[in-house]
Amino acid sequence: MDTWKKFKNDPLALSGLFIIFFLVFLAVSAPLIANEKPLLLYVNGHLSSPAFSELFTPESPEIFVEKSWNFLLLFLPCSIVLFLTGKLFSSAKRKKYYQYSFVIVFLLLLLPFVLTGSRIDKTPWREMTAKLKSPDFALYAPIPYGPFEMADAPYEKSSFRHLAGTDQSGRDVLARMIYGSRVSLSVGFCATLLSLFLGTLAGLVCGYLGGKTDLFLMRFVEIVICFPTFLLLLILMTILLDYGSRQSILLVIIVLGLTSWTTLARLIRGETLKQRKMAYIQSCECMGVPVYKILFLHLLPNVSGPVFVTFTFEVAGAVLAESSLSFLGFGVQDPTASWGELLRQAYPDPLSYSHLMFYPGLAIFLTVCAFNFAGEGLRKALNGK
Repeated sequence: MDTWKKFKNDPLALSGLFIIFFLVFLAVSAPLIANEKPLLLYVNGHLSSPAFSELFTPESPEIFVEKSWNFLLLFLPCSIVLFLTGKLFSSAKRKKYYQYSFVIVFLLLLLPFVLTGSRIDKTPWREMTAKLKSPDFALYAPIPYGPFEMADAPYEKSSFRHLAGTDQSGRDVLARMIYGSRVSLSVGFCATLLSLFLGTLAGLVCGYLGGKTDLFLMRFVEIVICFPTFLLLLILMTILLDYGSRQSILLVIIVLGLTSWTTLARLIRGETLKQRKMAYIQSCECMGVPVYKILFLHLLPNVSGPVFVTFTFEVAGAVLAESSLSFLGFGVQDPTASWGELLRQAYPDPLSYSHLMFYPGLAIFLTVCAFNFAGEGLRKALNGK
């Protein structure tokens, strides 16, 4: 509570947190905000939702990422309902209720995503629904365009029809930016979680065990740090692509995660070196507590401050690195929507294609600033703890 009180007194940190939540909301609810298929379709007394059925069979080449965000779109509301209804039960019943209800709902929602694959729907929904007569109707999303739909002429400027214009293929830029938030946040969160796992594990092991283990791992960390990070990214991406790896979001996540863990490893090692000489660690050793319990149950909670702070800064760095890789052609590829890929389309003539430079650039700028502001606010709030 004291940490939250300090955090909320920082207006920049709060604004950053608000932008982060807004970006997550856009990513989760993207099919409800931008979709070329009707959200609701009422024809001849039959009510259906073509957009809902597409959640389980997305058309995106990055089917894993799309299905993950679509799963969250369904699971989060169900979790909220379960949480609110669980308040109606007594404490004993509530515990049993939570143990089974969340697991059952999770598995039931996960099943259709696992059993179905990608499917291309070529139904001309816009032409069909234009001919509907009362009482039949079709309800579209606020942005009635999908990220892959060639809706108009290429390189159209911002207008009432396309608020952010169109790209080189005539696709709505605003729709692609909304779906691009899924790519940026997926890379940011997943790559950072991978780097946090590697950095935290290496730091704990080096700091606690010391000796030759510490000497070997720290020399390896120093070798990795000697390479320019972005150059190392390009080299690894090129090597993996030469060996036949498909250029995808998962490849970008793996490469970013494997190249950004060294700083955290050194931080955690330093904190662990201070903690391992304290009385509670020596007591654990005298009692014969296993090493893995000392590392993860006793040391980790007491060195976790830098982990939380580093997480926010690392997400910002991963988002920026993914956008840079996509801009250079080494990251996420067309037709997958990506902010860096949209910026790349403006490269031949930035002044003529200013809408392709301004809107994606603004999204990248706000996202990086939001995570940096939130991280700085969290660092101040945790100072001294």
